[in-house]
Amino acid sequence: MTAARERPAFYALSAGGWRDVVTLLHPPYTAWHLSYVALGAVAASHFDLSRLGWALGAFFLAVGIGAHALDELHGRPLRTRLSNRTLIALATLGLGGACAIGVAGVVTVSATLVPFVLAGAFLVLAYDLELLGGRFHTDWTFALGWGGFPALTGFWVCALRVEWSGLLVAAACTLLSVAQRRLSTPVRELRRRTVAVAGEQRLDDGRVVALTAARLLAPLEGALRVTWFALVLLAAGLVAMRS
Repeated sequence: MTAARERPAFYALSAGGWRDVVTLLHPPYTAWHLSYVALGAVAASHFDLSRLGWALGAFFLAVGIGAHALDELHGRPLRTRLSNRTLIALATLGLGGACAIGVAGVVTVSATLVPFVLAGAFLVLAYDLELLGGRFHTDWTFALGWGGFPALTGFWVCALRVEWSGLLVAAACTLLSVAQRRLSTPVRELRRRTVAVAGEQRLDDGRVVALTAARLLAPLEGALRVTWFALVLLAAGLVAMRS
């Protein structure tokens, strides 16, 4: 069990210095959720690469930096050595920068982006600060806020109108985030909270396989590793096709 507890996540670097900042970004998961923004954008009848770029920038700041800094501030799940002051500064910079991009979009693109800016800021704060006793810190809030919402926002900044294609892609991204949650929750429990694993698996051919943390983690993390990379490649390919 010791090997599994050495790192709080499969992408976590050794603690200290710039490595903490990289770990804080949750690179695979940030890329995963940014791919939803791109998938939403390419589903629009009108595709605008510049608007997509700004939307990606806003979500990187809000989720990649702001939300993850707030999450680390609450309980230190990644065990970084970043000070509380640094985490608060990163959260403020990330969320503030994302809102600034959103406001610029409202002024230069469409006032219909206002609900997206407000909803995005609310989701980050409500989920990561566990407001109202954690009522918004649920699997479905995560799925909608980190899956459906990025896809719908990416779609809307390009289309600026309701289209079935955007709604269907947003629904698919929501369900993909549900799947991510079903995989990542037991992974986090194994890596961050489990101190021992005991037991064995008996097969019908008489073989007995010892249950270890590594054996339990392998299929779960294997699926997570493949899925984030596949989604990024899919999003990049579709953006290239529409550009």
